[in-house]
This record gives sequence, structure tokens and C-alpha cells, in this order.
Amino acid sequence: MTQELRGMRVGITATDGVERVELDQPRGALQGAGAKTDIVSLHHGEIQARRFDAVRFVRDFMAGGKPVASIRHGPWTLAEADAVRGRRPTSWPSIRTDLRDAGAEVVDEEVVVDGQLVTSRGPADLPAFCAAVVEQFARAHHPMPG
Repeated sequence: MTQELRGMRVGITATDGVERVELDQPRGALQGAGAKTDIVSLHHGEIQARRFDAVRFVRDFMAGGKPVASIRHGPWTLAEADAVRGRRPTSWPSIRTDLRDAGAEVVDEEVVVDGQLVTSRGPADLPAFCAAVVEQFARAHHPMPG
């Protein structure tokens, strides 16, 4: 296992009904690369709740230039945070119209990296998504000089 994310702390937004594999595989990839992960949610229970809104959390991360990764229906939160306007994401097919309406140039690819944003369509794309997430987060954690 590589440790390129050692010392990095990553927040993962998730809520009830999340597809377990879509939470566990990216989280495992980040932890395998040395990151400490925290689940950020609005609901109490198995997924621990936080005291701030998930939309504000995403908006603040995007505004701060921090890496953000989203899969399947997750880009709905990006749209709500007005964080897809002028961006090139992918997503689950059923929300692509909403993303276009929010100003995104939606594409149908297994994983898309647009600046700080990594998006993917769904469970079948998890290997590519996990690799891209670790790479983007490592780049943010260890910026290249220049």
C-alpha cells in the first residue's frame, strides 16, 4: 500500500440510502493511501451527523479549491451548491438533465477530472473513480513545485 495521503484528513458526505459499495470502496482507497476519513451527514444513526449543512460543506470546499469527489447521484449536491456551473462532470444518467440545468457540460464517461472535481457514474466505475480520487487528493496534499 502506498501512503501518499498520510496525514491528510478527508470528509465524505453520505446519508441514509447510500449504496454501501459507493461509500466503502472510495473510503477504503483513501484510507489505503494513508488518509484519515470522516463521514459527514445530516442524519443521526449509523452515519454520524454533523452540525452543519452538507450543501454549505461542499460549497465551501469548492470555493476553497480543495479536491471534491462525487459519484452516482452525489452531483445533485454539487448542483444545489451551485458548484457545477461551467464544469464538466459525469453522473448517474437520471440526474444529467438537472446538472445541465445547473450549468454543467455533462458527459458520459467512467470518471471525469475537472480541476479539483472528480465525478463518476456509479458502481461499475468504482475502480477508475477510486484511482482518480486518490491521485487528485495526493496532488492536493503534496502540490508539485512550480
